[in-house]
Amino acid sequence: MGTKGIERWKTLKSYNVFEHKWYTLRRDHVELPNGLVMDDYFVSVRPDVVLTFPVTEDGHVLFVRQYKHAAGDIFIELPGGVIDAHETDPLEAAKRELLEETGYTSDDVEPMLQVIDNPTKDTNKVSYFLARNVRKIAEQDLDESEHIEVLKVPLEEVEQMVLSGQVNVAGSVALCLLALRKLGY
Repeated sequence: MGTKGIERWKTLKSYNVFEHKWYTLRRDHVELPNGLVMDDYFVSVRPDVVLTFPVTEDGHVLFVRQYKHAAGDIFIELPGGVIDAHETDPLEAAKRELLEETGYTSDDVEPMLQVIDNPTKDTNKVSYFLARNVRKIAEQDLDESEHIEVLKVPLEEVEQMVLSGQVNVAGSVALCLLALRKLGY
């Protein structure tokens, strides 16, 4: 799969128009290969994210259920979150998020794939992990704003949850299908 005929855009100028600890919006002035110049290409500068498919020794997958304000609804997703600024290893961030959100950990966490969530408007990457033999070692460690319910779903029911739309957040859908394929389900 080559990139013949496709060229990168040239960034002429770039600056942040909004900066907050939770969100940064950048405005780029770009020149397209055909010479067109756009001075209003807005980009969300977002931290990289981790997402984990955690499987218990007895064949259950841990999901988290919580309210997501932008979409205004309650969603079932796989555990995950942002890689903190001081963290350099996505795998360690994945283990930290899994422990905080569920109280579970694993000594067998395998990188699956790194993907781009929204390449049109967002800068961040998402690192997918498969965690086998997860075990509960603590209670959840949540922020004041978080209320997360942990669900244990038998492995053989996960595909139907995805196909029926019960799990409908894109990253979780993709990782579920990748992990199920890897595990032979």
